[in-house]
Amino acid sequence: MSTLWLHGLVRQRPGRLLGVTVGIALAVALLASLGSFLVMSKATMTDRATSSVAVDWQVQAAPEASSAAVEKAVGAQPGTVKALPVSFATVDGFSANTGGSQQKTGAGQVIGLPTDYRSTFPASLRTLVGSDAGVLLSQQTAANLRAAVGDTVTILIAGTPVNVTVNGVVDLPQADSFFQKVGAPPQSQPVAPPDNVILLPASVFDKIIGPAVASGNNPVIHQVHAIRSHELPPDPSVAYAQEAGAARNMEVTLAGAGQVGDNLGATLDAARQDSLYAQILFLFLGLPGAVLASLLTVSVARAGATRRRQDQALLRTRGATRKQVLWLAFAEAGTAAGVGATLGLGIAWLLSTTPLGGNTSSPSMTFGWVLGAAALAVLLAGLSIVLPARRDLTDQAITASRMSVRRQDRAPLWARWGLDFLVLAVSGAVFWVTSRSGYTLVLVPEGVPTLSVSYWAFAGPALLWLGCALLTWRLTDLLLRRGTRILTTLARPLAGTLAGPVVATLRRQRRLVAGTVVMLTLAVAFAASTASFNATYRHQAEVDAVLTNGADVAVTESPGAAVGPDQAQKIAEVPGVRAVEPLQHRYAYVGADLQDLYGVRPGTVAKATALQDAYFRGGTTNQLMATLAARPDSILVSEETVKDFQLQPGDQLSLRLQDGRTKAYTNVLFHYAGIVREFPTAPRDSFLVANADYVAQQTGSDAVGAFLVNTGGTNTGAVAAGVSGVVGPTAKVSEIGTSRAAIGSSLTSVDLAGLTRIELGFAGLLAAAASGLLLALGFAERRRTFAIAVALGARPGQLAGFLVAEATVVLVAGITFGAAIGSLLTGMLVKVLTGVFDPPPAAVSVPWGYLAAVAAVVLGLVLVVVAGMMRRLRTVDVTALREL
Repeated sequence: MSTLWLHGLVRQRPGRLLGVTVGIALAVALLASLGSFLVMSKATMTDRATSSVAVDWQVQAAPEASSAAVEKAVGAQPGTVKALPVSFATVDGFSANTGGSQQKTGAGQVIGLPTDYRSTFPASLRTLVGSDAGVLLSQQTAANLRAAVGDTVTILIAGTPVNVTVNGVVDLPQADSFFQKVGAPPQSQPVAPPDNVILLPASVFDKIIGPAVASGNNPVIHQVHAIRSHELPPDPSVAYAQEAGAARNMEVTLAGAGQVGDNLGATLDAARQDSLYAQILFLFLGLPGAVLASLLTVSVARAGATRRRQDQALLRTRGATRKQVLWLAFAEAGTAAGVGATLGLGIAWLLSTTPLGGNTSSPSMTFGWVLGAAALAVLLAGLSIVLPARRDLTDQAITASRMSVRRQDRAPLWARWGLDFLVLAVSGAVFWVTSRSGYTLVLVPEGVPTLSVSYWAFAGPALLWLGCALLTWRLTDLLLRRGTRILTTLARPLAGTLAGPVVATLRRQRRLVAGTVVMLTLAVAFAASTASFNATYRHQAEVDAVLTNGADVAVTESPGAAVGPDQAQKIAEVPGVRAVEPLQHRYAYVGADLQDLYGVRPGTVAKATALQDAYFRGGTTNQLMATLAARPDSILVSEETVKDFQLQPGDQLSLRLQDGRTKAYTNVLFHYAGIVREFPTAPRDSFLVANADYVAQQTGSDAVGAFLVNTGGTNTGAVAAGVSGVVGPTAKVSEIGTSRAAIGSSLTSVDLAGLTRIELGFAGLLAAAASGLLLALGFAERRRTFAIAVALGARPGQLAGFLVAEATVVLVAGITFGAAIGSLLTGMLVKVLTGVFDPPPAAVSVPWGYLAAVAAVVLGLVLVVVAGMMRRLRTVDVTALREL
């Protein structure tokens, strides 16, 4: 009997079964894709975090411990791939006779490296000039001494000079971690790595440096640098727990003989926080789509509720028992769930392994997500088919009583109680709480080495979504019930003299029409909010890269290098360069606080790099740059400095800057003009921005710290190579692509490109289905009414008025409400997820092209549905007339 019933459904009611199946497939595919990208994103974060660390462990031996024993213990630790000894010695300084004069430096560091250090830790050093082995000068030291390959450098150790010959100049990309104080708390770590560094082969260090240092007051520090196995769990949180446990186990094994500087664990610690933010992003952006697809499935099933109820009544009149009818409902639900789940999981699997989904490797779907998606399919089928069937079989008398006109005119209970207004009020209150100053979405409980998410933040957008859906239903129902005159006037161009009957029909069908409007509204809101948030996210990721690098290409001069702004003319001659801006970088004392100071040319700095109004407070970018130009002694300071020193606009601020002629610090007067929050190449903490000409005049030096190069965003790699040839090896040249990779472990680097394409694709499908599919099913359910009208002589043009009027109401109301709700949701998401953006966006980016495409698809599908229905109504549908 079940087989015969299903065969009949497929032949006689294909739209009914197909609609529910398609809805289930969309919900399953979106949920499974969400899980796939969440798993893939976390694995990507772990890979990026582990690959970005040059030295995984720096184990520092205690002064009284045997460095050889520590090295042996580290090498024997499970998970250690290789361990090498490294020696550190603090010396009095360096000197060199170059260019006919003698240059001297202050205290410095001498490092002893084994011969295979470079091959074991290739990312720790980068050769700029000369050999990879032998005596190596750091880039900054070479600039300070004006030394090159072949020059002799004297190392001053406890008054004893030691001469060495330079074999190469290198850069230490991760100098901050390399020169860390192992075991010291964060507040005790060096503010910056040492300015003067020489690296020697271990044999040379042990022969000439070790004995000389031992006679002084600064003993040699022995460390063991280890590379660890990166075969870690894909989840950063789990990987961090495993790695941190291994580091603690190492310290227990050493029993006080050494401390572990766990660079790998520190990087994974940051990645696990980012992974929680990624999880929040996926839930905020993807979960509403899965919920929407589920609601669409239920709505599609409800559109055929009358027909399904009539079929069940016919079965019972022909002798079927309630148990048999319910069993047939189970068979229909099982078929829809099985086919829908299979189709949805297949779509998700294909998307997870294609470039469209942002991945070309093996599938990343896990058993848990597959099981959850399959469970969703079963749940939706049960709610859509089995539950209504059981209710109809149990409450037939109640169902019959609900057919009265009085019951139809009465508003639902939630509407009479004003639940929509209450939900919106609670949403506003929650949003105010979660977006106020000091709120943190990702929590780090004090004293607990774990992270957690404040899921309270989900309540605001979720309640807004629910409240707006209910309010949309209320407004649509109110318009169709009370707006007869307005609708009649609007329908007259479409229906002519039949405008009154058309509006009367809409009024009788207002519950079905209102439901269709709500579904289209939610689909449009989902598409608009998702697209706008993703566009804003991508824009801010690019802004973050520009802030980090400074511009498309940046040239950073070595500290102490006296390079003037005239160098900009030479750089500007490189093919592909559109603009070059010199940027001063000095250090200034604000009271006892040493801060970075950047000297800019206010009139031209914006030509080389992007400046946003959100970077400043107290005026727009143009206004504050104009202030710096009109009043050269003006200065922009950080919010922290304004708060600490209780500054008011126009207040005089005395800073101590180093004079370029005497090298002594001198007082320079400025006037506070505004607040700067972000600035290209500037650190994240306190810094200052001033007029470069005024700084040069007051300090007697126009030395430039960096050059910002604008390439128009194209050929940055080729331009960077050309600029390197102009500035030479003593300056560091970086392009924005490198900065994008460098921030790879930060949140804004989470690659949402694939997920964005999937989400936006599903959003378009849901919007189209919510309009076209529900309209088509609604028209199909009333085909008997239309058939009677055709039999009575209704002309096609008259019937078109009914169809077009309903489609127009659905389209106009759905798109209007959806656009308004999408705008509200986007603003709320951006505000609540402020921690996602660095820096926060000045405005929401709206992808008008995508939104226009979605609107065009929805409109096109509705026209197809109306045209198809008109073709069917040209002849009398005898089958429909014969139906019960």
